[in-house]
Amino acid sequence: MSAYNHSDQVAELKSKIKSIRFAMFTTVNAQGRLVSRPMTNQETDNEGNLWFYTSTDSELWDDIVAHPDVNVSFAEPEDHTYVSVSGRAERIVDRAKIKAMWNPAVQAWYPHGPDDAHVVLVRVVSSSAEYWDSTGGKVVSLFEMAKAVLTGTTPDVDPGEHGTIKL
Repeated sequence: MSAYNHSDQVAELKSKIKSIRFAMFTTVNAQGRLVSRPMTNQETDNEGNLWFYTSTDSELWDDIVAHPDVNVSFAEPEDHTYVSVSGRAERIVDRAKIKAMWNPAVQAWYPHGPDDAHVVLVRVVSSSAEYWDSTGGKVVSLFEMAKAVLTGTTPDVDPGEHGTIKL
């Protein structure tokens, strides 16, 4: 078994999520309940941290003060790729970083631009990730599932690759 290499682990995480536009960002709210909302990962940096824009008026911003442990889940069903990242969220108010990461898609959500005092960042310091990456195609999977329903058996679908990325 090869030695742990952080940059290799980060590269693996980046390769798994690079084409997945939206993620479900899960926090624990003030009532102790899990809450998920769709978010767009703006960047996965060289340390494996995930970066998101949010507003100081959002529940997300409030949730991570009391409960910074979060989960961010990525899914690309057409490619049979699923990634779940666990980490610790940090509230970041850094106008230079906000401006550096700014893009037209963010402008749509925050029309007053990067100088808007409510526009802030959340950095998820990733601790680990799990992934499921099936090599079987969609048609094969659907056929096998339909066959299993009709025959009362379990689908004979290649589960693909499952692994853990330690960050």
